[in-house]
Amino acid sequence: MYTFQMAKIGTAKTLASNIYQRIRSDILCGRLAVGQRLKLANMAADYGVSLNLVREALTLLASEKLVKSQPQQGFAVTSMTSAELHDLTQVRIAIESLALAKSIELGGLEWEAELLSAHHRLANTPVKMDPQGLILNEAYVEAHSVFHAALIGACGSALLMEMRQSLHDASELYRRLAYLKQRGVKDTGKEHKKLMEAAISRNVASATAMLTKHFEDTTRICMEVGLTDPVDLQEAA
Repeated sequence: MYTFQMAKIGTAKTLASNIYQRIRSDILCGRLAVGQRLKLANMAADYGVSLNLVREALTLLASEKLVKSQPQQGFAVTSMTSAELHDLTQVRIAIESLALAKSIELGGLEWEAELLSAHHRLANTPVKMDPQGLILNEAYVEAHSVFHAALIGACGSALLMEMRQSLHDASELYRRLAYLKQRGVKDTGKEHKKLMEAAISRNVASATAMLTKHFEDTTRICMEVGLTDPVDLQEAA
């Protein structure tokens, strides 16, 4: 009896995890649009699961800032106005530039080696999974995250690193959608190489200027392709 109950619990956890991953993927790939209202009954029918499983998944996604929980309205895919995205970008620039400057000042040979390794991995990982450029490569997303963490890895402040990571995560949805929307607009490979070289050469002014442009270009792409025009949550299906 005990074994049977444990098996049921394990199955339920697996199903909950699968639904969470499916909804998360649909958000990050743009199948669920920025700002779209998420109706639990419709989603339960679409995914073939219970309302409780959908609600649990959306609650977890809200903790990751991919979904917003709105009083009297339920859940919606996270959306930002142009002003909000610009504000997030400027705060990211301020925090990450500070962390980068301290990392350049304090970093030793081990930091340099880790940064070179992270850049090598990033430079040799394709951004897209298909010739049409419609599927983002998750290995690239991970390599990109590791590279930016390596840049500030020697800053010497756990709090600063935590703040930087939180801001990085808050912009994840828009960063991913910008990768999918851009068509030859931004040479990220060249940008990352120059940023790494400036950091290794201990050129704080150049490195922070490149970092600023790197972030601002992504924000500009998001605005140009309309990602900051949220769906009307009252009217969205």
